[in-house]
Amino acid sequence: MSIELTLLIWSVALAVVQALVAFAGATLEFGLPDTAGDREKLPPADSFAGRAQRASQNMLESLVLFSVLVVATELTNRNNASTELGAQVFFGARAVYAVIAVVGLPWLRTAIWCVSIAALLLVLAQLI
Repeated sequence: MSIELTLLIWSVALAVVQALVAFAGATLEFGLPDTAGDREKLPPADSFAGRAQRASQNMLESLVLFSVLVVATELTNRNNASTELGAQVFFGARAVYAVIAVVGLPWLRTAIWCVSIAALLLVLAQLI
């Protein structure tokens, strides 16, 4: 299996962990009955729970792009050192982003997000 596909699988695992952290944060803030029930009636989560939820959603949005790029790279057999580096930087940046976003460091969070986008662009450049 290529490094890109391996890191795609690890990125999915990271997204699952982030979803679990977001659920745990919401459960701590609102309680299990409310979290397990109709969440549309809950007020927006704040502090830790809100940050965890937003970080999880951001990961899902980025994961869609990364998935398309990795699958396209695999289908076109255009794997190379640049696509490997892009995948490695993307995963590393997203792992750091997950922590920084939940901790609540907005400027650093944005900088790390930019690194993950640059990694996506590196992979994209190999496809166009």
